[in-house]
Amino acid sequence: MDTKTTTRARSREYFARAQQSMVEGVNSPSRGAAVYSPGPVVLERGRGSHVWDIDGNEYVDFMMSFGALIHGHAHPKIVDVVSQTIAEGSHFAAATPAEAEAAERFLRMVPSAEVVRFANTGSEATMLALRLARAHTGRTKFLKFEGHYHGWYDPYCLNGHSHPIGQLGPPENPTKIPDSEGIPPSVFDDVIVAPWNDASALEKILREHGRELAAIITEPIMANMGCIPPREGYLQTLCDLAHQYGALFLLDEVVTGFRYAPGGCQQLFDLKPDLSTFGKALGAGFPIGAVAGPRSILDRMRWSEHMVLHYGTFNGHRLTMNVVAANLDLLNSDGTYRNLFAIGDAAIAGLRDVFRRKNIPAIVQGFGPMFQIYFTDRDVIHGYRDYCQYVDTKKYSRFVHALLDRGIYMTPSNGLHWIISTAHTGQDVEALIKAADQACAELS
Repeated sequence: MDTKTTTRARSREYFARAQQSMVEGVNSPSRGAAVYSPGPVVLERGRGSHVWDIDGNEYVDFMMSFGALIHGHAHPKIVDVVSQTIAEGSHFAAATPAEAEAAERFLRMVPSAEVVRFANTGSEATMLALRLARAHTGRTKFLKFEGHYHGWYDPYCLNGHSHPIGQLGPPENPTKIPDSEGIPPSVFDDVIVAPWNDASALEKILREHGRELAAIITEPIMANMGCIPPREGYLQTLCDLAHQYGALFLLDEVVTGFRYAPGGCQQLFDLKPDLSTFGKALGAGFPIGAVAGPRSILDRMRWSEHMVLHYGTFNGHRLTMNVVAANLDLLNSDGTYRNLFAIGDAAIAGLRDVFRRKNIPAIVQGFGPMFQIYFTDRDVIHGYRDYCQYVDTKKYSRFVHALLDRGIYMTPSNGLHWIISTAHTGQDVEALIKAADQACAELS
C-alpha cells in the first residue's frame, strides 16, 4: 500500500454540514477539530485492519476505536453473530441465555472475578465500582492519580488533562484541577489526588489520608497520557498500601483488559484487585462495561433495603452479550496473544529505528499491543508530570497529520495510544514504517 490520502474534499463538506446540527460537528471532542486539523477524516467503512473515508481514501487503522476493536473491523465471526442475533431480536430488557454465556466465559478468563455485573460503558463501570467500594468500607473518600482517566463521572474529573508543570503543585499535595465546568467544587472534597509511579509521594499522602479512603483506583498502565507502564513492583505496592489502610484496590482495566493477556494486566502483573472494571476490547466494537470481583462485595447489589443500586435498561443487552461470548472465544484461540505481541513489538522496533536513523529525539514507549510515541529528549516518561513537562505534543500532532496524508489512520492526540488488533499484519507494520520514514521529513 503506497497511496497519498490528501484529497478529502468530501470530508470537509460533511464536517461543515455536521456542525450545523451537532456541537463541533461530532459527538465527542476527541473526534473533531480540537484534535484534527482542519477537521476530521470522515470514515465510511472498515474491514480487517483497514478503513476507508468518504473520499475513498484507504488507511491502515492503528487507532481501532481507541482500543475497542480488538479483532479489527467487521471480523467474520462477529458479523455472523450480529446478523443472527438481530434477526431473532436484539434486546428484550429481560433475562436471556446470552448473559450467562458471556459471564461464564468472562469468569474463566479474569483471575479475580468470582462474579461479574455487565453495564454499558467503561464510565458506568467505574461509577459502579466506586459506589460498591464506598458501601463496602463505609467510607466516602477515594484516591485517584494525576493523568488517569476513569470516565466522565463527576468525582473522577480531576487532573486528567495536561497542564503547565508550574500549575500542578507539589507531588505530596497536588493542586486539584477540574477537567470540566458544571461540577460543584464540593464534589472534589472526597477526592485525594496523588502522582502515579511515585511510591514515596503516595506513602506520604496515605499517612495523612489513608484511613479515610474507601478505595485507591488506578490504571495498570497509564493510558490517558499515551502509554506509561508502571515501575517494577509499583502496582503490587499500591495494592499492599490500600489494604494496609483498609481501602479497596480498584484496578481500572477498561483500556488494558483482554488486551495484554486473557485475564488482562492483572494476569500479566500477577495482581489481585478487590474490584476490576472493563470495557473497550471486551465488546469488540460494541458498547460494554463490566465490574468484577468477589461475591462479598458485588452481592451488595442484591435487592434489599440497603442495596447498592445499579439499574440499566440496556444492561446485559442480548446482542452485545452474544458478541462478548464470541469475542472471548476468539481471544482464547491458540496463539492470539503471541501474535498481538509479535506485531506490536515489530511496529515499536521499526519506529524506534526510524527515529534513530533520522536523528530525531523521540521514544516509543510501551510493549506488545499498545504503545505511544513521545517527542522528547528523555529516555523514558514515568508519569503525568514528565508528560506535561517534557513531551512535545504539538510535534506529535504534526507527525500524525503527516501520517494521515500517507494512509495511516491515527488520532493526533498524544494522550491516546497506538493499538494493535488481531487483524494487523506484518504488511501493515511495513506500511507504517515507510510512512513514518517519509513523515519525519516534515518535522524539521
